[in-house]
Amino acid sequence: MFSSRQLERYADVLLWGLEKARTKAFKKGDIVLVRFNQRATGLAELLQVRLLDRRLHPMMRMLATDRMEFDFFSHADADQLGFIAPGEKEMVNSLNGTVFLNAPESLTHLQSVDSRKITTAMIARKPLRDILTRREENGHFGWTLCSFTTPQLARHAGMSQKRYTDQIVKACYLNAADPVSRWEDIFRNAREIKQWLNSMRISSYHVQSQRVDLRISHGQQRRWIGISGHNIPSFELFMSPDWRGTEGVYVADQPSYRNGNLVRDVRLEFKNGRVCSVDAEHGRAFVQEQTSMDAGAARLGEFSLTDTRFSKIDRFMADTLFDENFGGRYGNCHIALGASYSDTFRGKPALLTKKRKQQLGFNDSALHWDLVNTEKKTVTAHLAGGRRQVIYENGRFRI
Repeated sequence: MFSSRQLERYADVLLWGLEKARTKAFKKGDIVLVRFNQRATGLAELLQVRLLDRRLHPMMRMLATDRMEFDFFSHADADQLGFIAPGEKEMVNSLNGTVFLNAPESLTHLQSVDSRKITTAMIARKPLRDILTRREENGHFGWTLCSFTTPQLARHAGMSQKRYTDQIVKACYLNAADPVSRWEDIFRNAREIKQWLNSMRISSYHVQSQRVDLRISHGQQRRWIGISGHNIPSFELFMSPDWRGTEGVYVADQPSYRNGNLVRDVRLEFKNGRVCSVDAEHGRAFVQEQTSMDAGAARLGEFSLTDTRFSKIDRFMADTLFDENFGGRYGNCHIALGASYSDTFRGKPALLTKKRKQQLGFNDSALHWDLVNTEKKTVTAHLAGGRRQVIYENGRFRI
């Protein structure tokens, strides 16, 4: 597992990410919620001290055990699934930051649960997430998260716990004397690429690989963002497209665990902006169910690319946080079904009303599911005036 020095550095990097993720600086008395699984308690303790030393108010919440989660979804009726505890809305209305320390004991404990019950609970809690989104748009809220080694994560990734830990250490620069300065370097280098992408008058993208042939509409008033502190690690640059212009075929060759279900080799066909056909080597029925969760679940919410020069992740980790940032030989492209990110709006996100988001083609959904393709690919930008430019090839941006 992690050495005490590596844990200290992990806490430092997480705090850097939390502060970087907010457009306004934290001030004395701000409230930060730290949610963590039991195995990440040691890291949570280190974060609590750092938050206290900054004169912030940490709220420490250990998450439900796997047995608690299973029993809840097995026994809860419709009223219980949709129940929001008194004070929950008031709490999220007051939050200035959250840190999530992901350390799951199991990835499949909900496999036998009716996933429609999980969907019902997710939809019921969406108004709380909407509050946090609005607070973030106004600069009053920021968040970050990370993952911690567990036996089940390592097993599903086909690694020993030591090797899995080594992958996290490598990806997050936890053996560097000053990992925060390494992240600052990545932040500056990524800014140059984002400026390059955002300087072009792009109308659409064409993503091509052995099994992918997908066209994505850039949309009006969009910008590329990423490597902003929100995830540790995070090497992706991404934008939220106009979902209405999505056409073609996308294949996720990277497996994905969601709600206790494993899906593999998911094939999605889009027509008129919506998924019109679903196939998968494993988990087809579950994918179909997820894409029918609500009106926006079968639409595109995110388009992302990862450059191999940034990411040192070269193994499947059975954890979306790492898998969506896969570097390897050819980097990765991933799309997300469901909710868009309003901070990819080129103007002030705080000015975006629900109606304006709809007009611009920002997608809204209780779902946000990243599906990753690691094949060798070419991404061509179609520019205003008819010109074309390859922006990504062989795992790197063509800057």
